Amino acid sequence: MAYRCEATSVAGFIQQLAVGYIANGYFFYVTGHIPDHKDPVATDRKIIARYDLDISRWSRARRKKLGVASVQYLRYGRFFVLIATHGNHPFFAGEGKQVHDIRKHPLYFMGYSIGCRRARAGGAYHTSVRIQRAVWVVLKVWFERIAVLRTVEGLCRELREVPYEPYAPVRDQLRGLLRAVNRRRKVAGLEPVPREALWLRRIPVKPFGEVKEQASGGNRRKSVSIPPWPATVFGDDI
Repeated sequence: MAYRCEATSVAGFIQQLAVGYIANGYFFYVTGHIPDHKDPVATDRKIIARYDLDISRWSRARRKKLGVASVQYLRYGRFFVLIATHGNHPFFAGEGKQVHDIRKHPLYFMGYSIGCRRARAGGAYHTSVRIQRAVWVVLKVWFERIAVLRTVEGLCRELREVPYEPYAPVRDQLRGLLRAVNRRRKVAGLEPVPREALWLRRIPVKPFGEVKEQASGGNRRKSVSIPPWPATVFGDDI
């Protein structure tokens, strides 16, 4: 089977990166953007060949015993990430100072902040996927603004249309939005929005599947009415 690297949805890209790679010890990464005048598929082939990525899992296992790092390549649209485990590999020399450690420097993509944090009391590292803080602040301001202008049904609909997959940190952020809404509604003497308004169950997707198969949350995010993000929110994230 040919090396698969092109994610067919944002949800698939995030899932493959966070669950497939970072959770399995891939901590060192570089990101890039393929220029408009270049063919993404041709660029894929060059990168895969340059770092010899199209190998079997058994070859990766043998290399790991020899202290050779594993490297993976993942792309969505024209944005891509190369990410590696500990070990020796031409990737580190080739990318040099551009290599970041996900445990110290989260990766920003499409309003997400993807990082890796140590559990409490010095426990093991675990993947952390959350809404980027600047984006969450915009969301909070928006929902506080409409908290007393919408009906309960309208707010339920808009909360469910927030376009971020509900990983554990995202769920906490969504609960924060709901609390902010209900504080405003309480002051105004209005009925609170129930907890059931939040979509808190993440549905796994096929990262490299056909677009038509990416049904996770699609039927609940057709008409997000949140205003377009200011350019300063994303900065260099995408």
